[in-house]
Amino acid sequence: MKTNEIVNRAITYIMKHIDENITIGDVAEHCHFSKYYFSRIFKNETGESIYGFIKRLKLEQSAFHLKVERERTITDIGFDYGYCPSNYSQVFKKHHNESPIEFRNNIFQHSVNHPFYPYAEVNIESFEECNRKISIETIKDQFVIYERRIGNYNELIEKWAEFTDKYKKYIDEKTVFLERTFDDPSITSADKCIYDICMTVDKNCDVENTCVIPGGKFAVYHYKGFPEQIYTAYQNMFQVWFPVVKKRIDNRYGFDIYNKIDCDSMYMELDICIPIK
Repeated sequence: MKTNEIVNRAITYIMKHIDENITIGDVAEHCHFSKYYFSRIFKNETGESIYGFIKRLKLEQSAFHLKVERERTITDIGFDYGYCPSNYSQVFKKHHNESPIEFRNNIFQHSVNHPFYPYAEVNIESFEECNRKISIETIKDQFVIYERRIGNYNELIEKWAEFTDKYKKYIDEKTVFLERTFDDPSITSADKCIYDICMTVDKNCDVENTCVIPGGKFAVYHYKGFPEQIYTAYQNMFQVWFPVVKKRIDNRYGFDIYNKIDCDSMYMELDICIPIK
């Protein structure tokens, strides 16, 4: 599902302020609508209420940090998203069907089944294997045309074809193709994953749906393979690499940079870029 610009603005605002006590009124005011009217727009477009969307994001992003920041206490992570210890455990269990402690103890079990390609094996690497593929890099800001989608990542090939055809007049030899991701699909349902399809353009581009993807310091996993195993590469970073090196992911969002793709075999080389402090 492609989202409209008003809902895009709301989602971007929510994700930027997800660790704050934001309300429906805050989101509606940011988008210059009454909260009652905007609530209807948001629900019609996404299938979720604004309140439900905010609550789900808090619980899923906090679960992600339980996964990658295992040296931090559950209480501290809950506080980051506005929950006191008893309340956090209660609402977490209601959403994830297990307590935060159980979730953290069962992290590997949550990731063994591929959410997009059920037949694909998820082979977790050793730390040494994973570490050889990762470098720490500084990446500059990226000015891009983007379209936001909500739904299953296995639709990406079709969506990319539509996107590149639509904006083909802006493509040249300097164009960089990126995919910005906002969810860990081992935590978020496949049909609720949010992602942006993007390509770099000149800042004088006359297209309205442009934005800047913030640069900075990133852990970069250099992936070579096929689409089915990109999920596994992400899980190697989240389950194996980050817990050992104890680097903290910051409040920017990650993205993939496509360096090479064979459209016949679908072999690809890409950089998985995860922002770090």
